[in-house]
Amino acid sequence: MNLSGKVAVITGCASGIGKATLKAFAEAGAQVIGADIDAERGAASVQEVASTGAAAEFVTLDLAASERVRVAAAKIIETHPKLDILVNAAGYSVVEAFPQNKPDHIDLLLAINLGGVIHLTQALLPALIASGKGKIVNVASDAGRVGSSGETVYAGAKGGVIAFTKSLAREVARHQICVNCVCPGPTDTPMLRSRSEKMLDAFLRAIPFKRFAEPREIADAILFFASPRSDYVTAQVLSVSGGLTFAG
Repeated sequence: MNLSGKVAVITGCASGIGKATLKAFAEAGAQVIGADIDAERGAASVQEVASTGAAAEFVTLDLAASERVRVAAAKIIETHPKLDILVNAAGYSVVEAFPQNKPDHIDLLLAINLGGVIHLTQALLPALIASGKGKIVNVASDAGRVGSSGETVYAGAKGGVIAFTKSLAREVARHQICVNCVCPGPTDTPMLRSRSEKMLDAFLRAIPFKRFAEPREIADAILFFASPRSDYVTAQVLSVSGGLTFAG
């Protein structure tokens, strides 16, 4: 995959799928802009990429607050009035039964996993339109396709990302912008490792491949949707789950 000459914004770059995507895009020749609420680890990820000779920069991004999202987006556009790729890879979840979810927790899950994606995408859309041929790749979750016990609000938010992807693809097709969605299954990230051993064992028993995805395997799917190889693909949802979810 060749992304030479492309400028890409990637959220959630501090760890996991976002960090793997940052590296994959840089290796493919893109100029990358990593964004994350964790300024220390996010900047470290960007520095790691920059040390290889790639063009990389970092922007602090708090997806939970719409006004701060738009401030960060304005900062990006000030330097890059034309953007080629936006990857909404950041996410947040805590396993807890729905009846025990506190209102503030519900609001936070919705803000980070859905609201932040919507606000950032809208704020950066003029720069993507200006490029003449933009790509938007949203990272949802198979929880949004088939549900996930203990993650009901998270699943609802990710289901919203899937619907947002499909509807936005219709709206921006006239600008030659492709909008697609990657739905990871259980992936070996810090968020997954925060789960109980019982839950991890249950996942492994259910996955036909009997292993978790590596973040780079999700990044490769994102890379496909961001590359010229998918220029006639839009409004699609790709599950990367080792066969865990065959339908939905």
